[in-house]
Amino acid sequence: MINRVVLVGRLTRDVEVRKTQSGLSVATFTVACDRRGSRDAQGQTADFISCVAWRQSADFLGSYAKKGTLVGVEGSIQTRNYTNQSGQKVYVTEVVCDRVQILESRSTSQSRNNDS
Repeated sequence: MINRVVLVGRLTRDVEVRKTQSGLSVATFTVACDRRGSRDAQGQTADFISCVAWRQSADFLGSYAKKGTLVGVEGSIQTRNYTNQSGQKVYVTEVVCDRVQILESRSTSQSRNNDS
């Protein structure tokens, strides 16, 4: 069986970094990846994919990656569920990152942010 994901896209918001009770860093973020081909019924041309990174990757992203940064992600798909405070079962599908890279220079990212 193979469970491997490779994504290239832009961060939809700033990376959120937290610490677990045991002190491990964990980052959550969403990557917008363009979809090839035609638009779907709602006119959407991108997929928004939830990702989680741990330890040094989480700290790195929290320090250097901001909304709009072009990133490359390698990892695997994980599904999980939990019961929220309202008693409803919540299902989550996300990419657990083995490797994350920033794919543009800081100056390119800053000039793009200044233009918008």
